[in-house]
Amino acid sequence: MGKTIAQKIFEEHLVDTPFPNTYVLKLDRVFCHEITTPIAINDLVERNKDRVFDCTKIKAVIDHVTPAKDSKTATQGKILRDWARRQNIKDFFDIGTNGVCHAIFPEKGFVRPGYTVIMGDSHTCTHGAFGAFAAGVGTTDLEVGILKGVCSFREPKSIKFVLNGKLKAGVFAKDVILKLISTIGVNGATNCVVEFTGPVVDNFDMEERMTICNMAVEAGATSGICYPDEKTVDYLWDFIKDEYSSKEEALKAYSKWRSDDDAEYEKVYTLDLSDLQPVCTFGYKPDQVKTIKEMEGTPVNQIYIGSCTNGRISDLRIAAKVLKGHHLADGVRGIVSPATPKIYKMALEEGIIDIFMDAGFCVTNPTCGACLGMSNGVMAEGEVCASTTNRNFNGRMGKGGMVHLMSPASAAATAIKGTICNSELYK
Repeated sequence: MGKTIAQKIFEEHLVDTPFPNTYVLKLDRVFCHEITTPIAINDLVERNKDRVFDCTKIKAVIDHVTPAKDSKTATQGKILRDWARRQNIKDFFDIGTNGVCHAIFPEKGFVRPGYTVIMGDSHTCTHGAFGAFAAGVGTTDLEVGILKGVCSFREPKSIKFVLNGKLKAGVFAKDVILKLISTIGVNGATNCVVEFTGPVVDNFDMEERMTICNMAVEAGATSGICYPDEKTVDYLWDFIKDEYSSKEEALKAYSKWRSDDDAEYEKVYTLDLSDLQPVCTFGYKPDQVKTIKEMEGTPVNQIYIGSCTNGRISDLRIAAKVLKGHHLADGVRGIVSPATPKIYKMALEEGIIDIFMDAGFCVTNPTCGACLGMSNGVMAEGEVCASTTNRNFNGRMGKGGMVHLMSPASAAATAIKGTICNSELYK
C-alpha cells in the first residue's frame, strides 16, 4: 500500500511511538508570536528550564498587536523580545521589521518541502503550501517544542481534494477555499491532513496555495498540504541555491514529498470548479457560504484587506486593480494592511498604496490586529465588515459585529458600492 505525503513526513521525523497511534516527531521549525508564546516562556522560567533546543530553528515575531495598544500587550511583546535576546534567537522580527507571521516566515524562506512545523497559532497550516506538515498547537505542546524540539501527533489520516477545471476570470483562491469548506463543513476534516491537488492547484502560484492551506483549519484540519513543484522551487530558490547545483536537482530532491498513487484516504473529493462563482460567507461559521450574487445589496460599514490569508502583494494588486479611479462609498471606511514590510514597500513602489489612499483607505502597518478584533480595525456592535481575513465567528472582529469573508477583488468592489457585489474582474 502506498503512502500519503503526511505519512512520509511522519516516518522521516519519527522519534518515538509511546502510545498506539501517537507519534512523537522531530521538529524542523518552531514559530513563535507574542500572544501564545509568553505563557510558555514564563512556565519554562518557573520550572528552571529557560533554554531552547536549537536557536537557529526557532523563529519569532511580534505581529498580533503591533505596535502595542496598551500595557498588557506591551508586556507580552517585552517577554518575547527579552526571551529572544536571552536565547540568541537571531530570526526575531520586532517593531519595524515585523510582519504577519504566516506571511513573513515563508517570505524569509524558513519553510521547505518535507519539514515539520509548529506554532501556537491555528493558521500555521498555511505553510503546508510548501509540501510541509505544519500545525497549530496549544501552549503545552509549544513549550515542549521550544525546549526539546519534538511534538506528538495522532496517526496522520488524510483527505484529498482533486480540483479540476479552469477558474473563471474574477474567481480566486479565496473563493475556492470557501467553496471547499462549505462542501465538507467546519468539522469535515477534523484530525485530518487535507491535500489540495489537481489542475486548479497546479495553476496556483505559491501565494494562492498559501491562501487555501491557510483556511484548511476552518474545516477542522490539522494541516493543509500542496505538493512541491517547479513553482515551489522558484519561490525558494534564493534560499536554497547553495544547497543544490540547479533548480532541476532541487525539484528532484523535493519530488519525494508527494503521495503515492495507491495511497489510502479517509475521503477523496473530486470537484470541477469551472463554473465556480465568487462567494462570501453570510453567517457566523466559515462553511456558511453563498455566491456574491446571492448576497448582493447587503450593506457594509467597513472593508478590511489584509491578514495571513490575503495580505500578500498579489492580493493588494488585485484589489488595487478594482479600486483604481474609484472611491469608497459614502459612509464606508476602508482599511488595508500589507502583511510584511517587503510587501508594503513593493506596494509603495508600484503605486498601489497611492491607489488605496486615493480611494479613501487607511493604510496601516503590517499587523494581525483587526482580524482577531484587538486593534487597527475593530468594529462596533451592529457593524458589518467585508473582510479578506479567515474567520467570521460571532464577535471575531469586534463584539456584536458581522464579518463577511471574501476575496480581495470582491472586497474592493464592495468598498466602491457600499454593498456586497461582484468585481468588474468577474466575467
